[in-house]
Amino acid sequence: MRIIVIGKEGQVARSLAERARAHGVQAVLVGRPKLDLADPSGIEDALIETGGDVIVNAAAYTAVDQAETDRELAEAINGIGAGVVAGAAAAMNVPLIHLSTDYVFDGTAGRPYREDDPVSPLGVYGASKLLGEEAVAAEAENHVILRTAWVYSPFGKNFVKTMLRLAGERDELGVVADQYGSPTSALDIADGVIAVSRNLLERPEDRSLRGLFHMAGTGYASWAEFATEIFALSARFGGPSAKVRPIATADYPTPAKRPANSRLDCTKLREAHGVALPPWRGSLEVCVKRLIELARKEVTG
Repeated sequence: MRIIVIGKEGQVARSLAERARAHGVQAVLVGRPKLDLADPSGIEDALIETGGDVIVNAAAYTAVDQAETDRELAEAINGIGAGVVAGAAAAMNVPLIHLSTDYVFDGTAGRPYREDDPVSPLGVYGASKLLGEEAVAAEAENHVILRTAWVYSPFGKNFVKTMLRLAGERDELGVVADQYGSPTSALDIADGVIAVSRNLLERPEDRSLRGLFHMAGTGYASWAEFATEIFALSARFGGPSAKVRPIATADYPTPAKRPANSRLDCTKLREAHGVALPPWRGSLEVCVKRLIELARKEVTG
């Protein structure tokens, strides 16, 4: 199986490149300058030239706060570009797996969100990703949209790496305690994407495999609880740690509003694809240990 992965530097793209080897599949990463979601003119040619059995769109404009003043670019990449990718996948007659976000919801539900719950993004980023979902569904019948949340990994920029860096600078950190979600390892997402890809290729007649699904780590936490676990694990492995001071969202104003409830119900994915991501604490332990060991090697040379 050969997977075309759109995106080179993103957490999921890099995780797919790593995990593909373990699964015995080939992941070919394609991104700028060859393929730029902000420039629709070259997308289809780049995908045709690359060639593969499945296309995974793991690229996105993800600067949530910056998107509030950069709507045009966010919509071009997350909305229009995603639709062009879907059209190309349909023309190539290959399945498309498109990654989306919990930020399509406003966070007011009192339970984990299901796929059929009403969407109501609070900011430009979530709205642009919703545009992408709609474009993908309209352009490619043979698609899977995977909404995920609170993604972290050993790669790129993410909450785990930020907390570890700040713990090396401060003894105490204020962390929001009234927003809840599922911390999700990009490496686990990669494993799930590969499993979904296999299902799509092996059972092309099964319509239940297609459509919209939620895929996130098992279990829930607040950002403060997430940070507390990061520091406990870091301390165990000899890394930096800090005391967490729980604060309210109102105490940490940001340009873009975040949903208070980012919990996703992943039952549909488990029932259709047999895919359920592991409990978040175990995956976090693997990631933190890897980051601490990497930092130690960089210091010792």
